[in-house]
Amino acid sequence: MKQTKTFYFVPYSIWLLLFVVAPLMLILYQSFFDIQGNFTFANYATYFQSGTYLTMTFNSIFYAFLITLFTLLISYPTAYLLVRTKHKQLWLLLIILPTWINLLLKAYAFIGIFSMNGTVNDFLSFTGIGRQQILFTDMSFLLVASYIEIPFMILPIYNALEEMNPSYLKASNDLGANSWETFRRVIFPLSLNGVKSGVQAVFIPSLSLFMLTRLIGGNRVITLGTAIEQHFLVTENWGMGSTIGVILIIAMFLMMLVTGEKKKKGAIHKK
Repeated sequence: MKQTKTFYFVPYSIWLLLFVVAPLMLILYQSFFDIQGNFTFANYATYFQSGTYLTMTFNSIFYAFLITLFTLLISYPTAYLLVRTKHKQLWLLLIILPTWINLLLKAYAFIGIFSMNGTVNDFLSFTGIGRQQILFTDMSFLLVASYIEIPFMILPIYNALEEMNPSYLKASNDLGANSWETFRRVIFPLSLNGVKSGVQAVFIPSLSLFMLTRLIGGNRVITLGTAIEQHFLVTENWGMGSTIGVILIIAMFLMMLVTGEKKKKGAIHKK
């Protein structure tokens, strides 16, 4: 048994070291060098003293929060209804299918839909409203980002609701609780772990979006992900780009701590 565990543990550890730990250490190491290759702490000083970078940080957190909020407001009712519908596996497949399509392809599809001669503006022109500038706006960016992230919010909430013990709901009804009280006092608290997992799955990637900010937002939405792309591909200031990457990793780690499941004090441990 121990040999079997060791057999599986060794390749997993190697993969973890090569593709998780090593890249993180390289980013941290590179963050202490300037564009000339000299060791310095100036990158971190520049970041915390620059109003531009602090604004980008606020924008990243603010837009990630909005994307997470919009996806949660849509995903929770969807998952709640999905658990109670027939052919739920078919509906789940339809929700998962868009995740199989490349992100770049989906972005270009929305460019066609939201452009001045796109489907949405054709409909607005037909109804007499007239063509509107939809593409390259904050709302178009939030809409597309929320659409892309929705499956990652629905699935953990759905799993939490699906695994819920039906006896809790029956006990609530037997005690005289109506549907709203049952939802507020039983269903929602028991599904919070799924909500937290969904928030992690959406908020953390949304912090570093840069492709959608460029293609859909038209660089009107400037985030830390955009700054990292610029430093690595345009200015070639890898030190500053790595510094921003370290800040993002810390922010993601803090988010995981905040939304992570906390062990209750005084819990009974199995001997």
